[in-house]
Amino acid sequence: MSEPARSRPPASLVAAAGLVGLEGLTLAILGVLELASLNSARVALALTTALFFVGLGAGLGWCARGLFLVRSWARGPVVACQLIGVLLGFSFWGGETTPIAVGILLVCVAALIGVLHPASTRALAADEG
Repeated sequence: MSEPARSRPPASLVAAAGLVGLEGLTLAILGVLELASLNSARVALALTTALFFVGLGAGLGWCARGLFLVRSWARGPVVACQLIGVLLGFSFWGGETTPIAVGILLVCVAALIGVLHPASTRALAADEG
């Protein structure tokens, strides 16, 4: 049985998918860099941190693909990760890390706006039907 034809994603969903994909790539790179900085004093910490970052990056990449292909299942995990990202951004607020906080907040809020935009919501709701 062939899968029904999918509609083209609206621009807001494409933008959100791009931002989520960028987040996933960034996390995967951070995981690889964590492995590269491995030393014998902290093997367990480095391995678990790297595994977490690479796994989360892969999951976000998969969800970004789902958004681009207008799959409704991708919305929930993306919204949850973006809300966690907003909280993470606020935890970096103050001092030398404020620019990092601003960057995290801008990307997360923009991705949330893209996913929750009315055109995105209509497209993702049509996938459920």
